[in-house]
Order: sequence, then structure tokens, then C-alpha cells
Amino acid sequence: MTENHIWLPTAVGPVVSSRLRLFALKGTDSLGRDVSRLLAHPLSAHEERDFEDGEHKARPLDPVGGADVYVIHSLHGGPDQSANDKLCRLLFFIGALKDAGARRVTAVAPYLCYARKDRRTKPNDPVTTRYVAALFEASGCDAVVTLEVHNEAAFENAFRCRAVALTAAPLLIGQIKATGDEPLCVISPDLGGGKRADLLREALEKVMGRRIGKAFAEKHRSAGVVSGDLFVGEVGGATCIIVDDLISTGGTLVRAARAARARGARRVLACVAHGLFMPGAETALADPAIDRVIATDSVPAFRLPAGPVRDKLDIVPAAPLLAETIRRLHEDKALTDLLVF
Repeated sequence: MTENHIWLPTAVGPVVSSRLRLFALKGTDSLGRDVSRLLAHPLSAHEERDFEDGEHKARPLDPVGGADVYVIHSLHGGPDQSANDKLCRLLFFIGALKDAGARRVTAVAPYLCYARKDRRTKPNDPVTTRYVAALFEASGCDAVVTLEVHNEAAFENAFRCRAVALTAAPLLIGQIKATGDEPLCVISPDLGGGKRADLLREALEKVMGRRIGKAFAEKHRSAGVVSGDLFVGEVGGATCIIVDDLISTGGTLVRAARAARARGARRVLACVAHGLFMPGAETALADPAIDRVIATDSVPAFRLPAGPVRDKLDIVPAAPLLAETIRRLHEDKALTDLLVF
């Protein structure tokens, strides 16, 4: 974020350009329409076909020769397509756009699959972040935009094309501001997420004009087993905001919430960019240690059944941030206050 300015998702300026093309592939249609509406620029037409043997194709129907093209596709597994399906469709579509003469193609993948495996933790481990980057580059992609990537340094180092790592902090601030004047403390649920928590805390301090506390919980993961009991920070009497890149089963957030409660936290909010809500999340996040769960719609909450967790879930639209990013990229304007730094 810049030192004196924080972008907030209020009004996004329209784009008036004959060179801009927006596409949203199947599975991200709703988000694509929201971005299109904010930019006052129509989605371009395309065709997607599935074949009997499981193969598929996608092609632009509107001309893209010489155009600046943005393809919106969130790469999470869904009820109809796996993450692998979505990645393959996006890569092939990028290739088709380049073959059709597109001047520049930017993949806007709010949720980037395989980004969590960014380093070796066991002998002969794959580093899938780097392999996915090579696939994007091989398809001819000129830039990749993602939201709250698991490890921004690994993401940027994996790509040779332009890599844009957006912060979800501007999207979360509005919901957090609704807490009023009560004391706040931002918690990282593990040491590795400290930078993400600091970014949100600093943004909150600038917007709210007062000091925000900080804390972190210890977490070690090995062979799927999580351990660690250390908790650092003063949380007594405060509303605590646990910030992470995503919710999978919710176990990490619940551990941090319980630790904060045990040390006197008054309320706990869990704030994430991506709500995967894998099986078990509906049980873990129902824990009374967590009062509210805030997530963007980068991943629709289709896995989360009706019940206690659904009732305490607040969804924040990601479209304003994505639309603003596309507008600035198309107009060659700075992204500094939108990035993870």
C-alpha cells in the first residue's frame, strides 16, 4: 500500500476503449458479469464445448486481433469442474486468443490453484507453483493476476511474465469498520502469515485513525498434523480479527480463535479471501470461539450447507477490486495501493 493512500472499493471508473476485451469462462460467469457491469464494458462472446470423451474446447467469437484481453476464471474445484479442468480450459483459451492475434492476454484468476505447494517440505516434493507458472508462460500468457496468493514471494519468483498479487485488505476493511470504536487486534494464525496480517492492520490504522493491536499464533504442520501452542500478543477485551488467505476445513482459524478467547478476547472475526469450505468446515467453524466469518466471493460458498456457519458468514464482493485492477492495467496506471507489499 502507498504510504498516504488506501484504495477502497467505492466507485470503479468505467473503461471506454475499443481495444479492451473481457471474457469470463464457465464457472466464473457471475463474477465476470459483475466486473463487466462495474467497468461499463460488455463481456465478449465465446464458445465452450464439451465432447463425449471428456475433452473440451473454448474459442473467442468476437474478434480479438490487436486487443488487450482479460480472461476472468477462478481456478477452484467446483460442482461441475475440477481445478484441473478449469486450469486446462483457461490455458487452452489463452492459447486460442494468442493464435487469434490478441496483442496482450492477462489471466485474472482470483483463486489460483496449486499455489499452496510453493516449496519442498519433503524429499522429492513437487513445487507446483513453479510448474503452473511454466504452463501459463507456455500458453502465451502475458500477465497473471490473483487475489491474496498463499505466498506472494514464491508466486512472483515463479513467473517470468508479469505476476500481480492483489491484497484482499481493501475488501475486508468495510466489514471490519462496522465493529465501531471497540479495541481491535489483528491476529495471524501462523508466523508465515505475519506479513498479510500486518498489511491489514496498517490499512485499518490509516482508515480508522487509531492504533490496532497485533498478535500471532504458532502453527506447525507435518503429514497433515497441526501442532503448536505459542500465542503472542495482548488481546484482552478486544475484538480480534484472524486473517488468512483461505479457509479449507477451518481448523487453523479455530485454533487461533480458541487461543485468543482463552486470553480474554471479547469477540473473534475470521477474515479470509477464499472460502473453500471443504468437508468438516461446517463443523469446525460452528465453534463458538468464532463470532463471524468474512470471505470474498472469489470462491462461491457452494460447499457450505445451510446452518450455523452459513448464518454467521458475510460475503464481500471481489469484483470492485478486480475491475479496478483491469482498468488500471489497461490504462497502464500504477497498482501500488492494490498489491501485497
